[in-house]
Amino acid sequence: MRIKNLLLAHTGSAAFTSSLQYAVKIAVKHEAWITALYGNTNSYFDQVLELTPDLITKLKSVREGRISDSRQAFDSEVSGAGILDRARFLMPDDVGKLSPSEIARHYDFVVTGFHPNRPADEFRAVSPDIIALQSGRPVLVVPEGYEVTGLANHALVAWDGKRAAARALNDAMSLLEEKPRKVSVVTVGHMLRDMPEAISIATHLKRHGVEADFISVTDSTRDIAKAIQKTADEIGAKLIVMGAYEHSKFSQDIFGGVTHDVVRSSNIPVFMSH
Repeated sequence: MRIKNLLLAHTGSAAFTSSLQYAVKIAVKHEAWITALYGNTNSYFDQVLELTPDLITKLKSVREGRISDSRQAFDSEVSGAGILDRARFLMPDDVGKLSPSEIARHYDFVVTGFHPNRPADEFRAVSPDIIALQSGRPVLVVPEGYEVTGLANHALVAWDGKRAAARALNDAMSLLEEKPRKVSVVTVGHMLRDMPEAISIATHLKRHGVEADFISVTDSTRDIAKAIQKTADEIGAKLIVMGAYEHSKFSQDIFGGVTHDVVRSSNIPVFMSH
């Protein structure tokens, strides 16, 4: 996948800065276009609650102020990076009733922050797991408060041999191929079938020019998400690549899941595909 067209999805004021800075660095490196999305015209409050006209007016004023602040931050960041001619900020009226997932299908991948657990942001928050599930596009989730000093020079690929992991690895291949990025493939537990060398994932990566380290982690606690995060910390990884939702999104929401747990608590960016 050549990176030429990025969508930056706004997920709340606190999470926007880090994802914006990271997306701009990617756009600069790849000479790509970057489009920022600030929700659509239908808010959570509009859809669920019956509000008085006075309260609707007040909420609209607050929302317009936040949109203005976000647009100013976007314009400042892309201008400072020298890519103002390849940047656009989509206003809610530009989007209409289109969902973020529908819009995301027209881009290479989405950069966003994690869905904030704050009532004040709920009416305009974009959930990265929903985008990954419904759009058919990979999503790069940048943690709130992440200090963007540069792009990741060491990627951890969480590999279990399943469909979603294979999709994520290939969606991220253009990132993994970049030199001098280091790549570590991490497997938790004893879940992989033995493969002949000619069809192994190591051979696939080598044919893409990626020399990877392979790490097998014994999962004594049965908490795969913690094992992935602990390994990322130990090896100094700056990016996690993983598949999203081998089980249904509903069961993930009710019972939790590896993707959900990693994305929610990771202190480094997570690149995921469904």
